[in-house]
Amino acid sequence: MSLTHHEFWTLVHGMVFGAVFLLGFAGGLEGLWSLRPHLMTAEGIRGRALRLKIGTTAMAVAAWGTVLTGTWIVYPWYREDVPDSPRSVLLADPAKEQWHHFGMEWKEHIAWISPILATLVAFIVLYYGAGLILHERLRRTTLALFVLAFAIAAIAGILGALITKTAPLI
Repeated sequence: MSLTHHEFWTLVHGMVFGAVFLLGFAGGLEGLWSLRPHLMTAEGIRGRALRLKIGTTAMAVAAWGTVLTGTWIVYPWYREDVPDSPRSVLLADPAKEQWHHFGMEWKEHIAWISPILATLVAFIVLYYGAGLILHERLRRTTLALFVLAFAIAAIAGILGALITKTAPLI
């Protein structure tokens, strides 16, 4: 099995950073959801806080890795000004041009919100740590921001997969 240069970076962008992102989200979601005083002992809270810090930080780092490799490595290949670039292929077919006009616009602009929110969540978790258990409103707000960061990235990932299926990078 061999990968072209474009395939390698597309794999790193979507699958490597995407997998770390999903794992970070799963760990962070579980940690934030269950960080409640009536569910834990003092020793359990310390262990949970460490896993929560690792999960949210991993998600933030992966989100930045995904967005930066997508923007500065993969996206320039997508929009090359040649007739067989994925962008040119999509725009040449009226039945496919919405993949560019909606899908890539989401990925180019709105997807940047995900790493910003993930970084905010990681900062809150690193700053408050186990103290989040004492601040129910902050914990819930952090949880909501965390889920929103994931949802935005999930939409971008799905659109990216569908766009790549419709007009692959060669």
